[in-house]
Parts: sequence; C-alpha cells; structure tokens
Amino acid sequence: MRSWRRGMKEMDLILGPFSDTELPGLTDDEVDLYETMLNENDQDLYLWVTARLSGEHPGPAQISALLDRIADFAAARLTPKS
Repeated sequence: MRSWRRGMKEMDLILGPFSDTELPGLTDDEVDLYETMLNENDQDLYLWVTARLSGEHPGPAQISALLDRIADFAAARLTPKS
C-alpha cells in the first residue's frame, strides 16, 4: 500500500508495480531495506531512481543495490516491446 500511495504520482508509478511484482521474491533483509527506503522523501527517491536510468548512482550507499534493482525494473517496464 505504501508503494502505491506515496503522495507523488511518479513514485506511485515506479514503486507500485515494483512492489506488486518483486516484493514476494525479496528476502526478509531486502524487505526491511525496502521499508527503510520507503521512509525517504519522495523527491529524493525519484531523483535517485531516475538518475540511475541515465547511468548515475546518487543516493545512500546502504540502499544503492535496491535503487539499482528498482531502476532496472522501471526501465524494463518502459522499454517498448517489439
């Protein structure tokens, strides 16, 4: 629910589908990390995820791998299917 009701529509559209698809496969530690990440400011999260789509890697080191995974998921969803 927290992934779909962020308050910033862009983050709803990034985190909502990610959580629907990927959360069931996360380990307990990864879920804890995801919950910690959800406490971050939407404006910061949006910049951290979207910058990764262009090859940059801003954001806290402790959630870097998770941000990479979210960005990869978002990029795959946005890639036109041929």
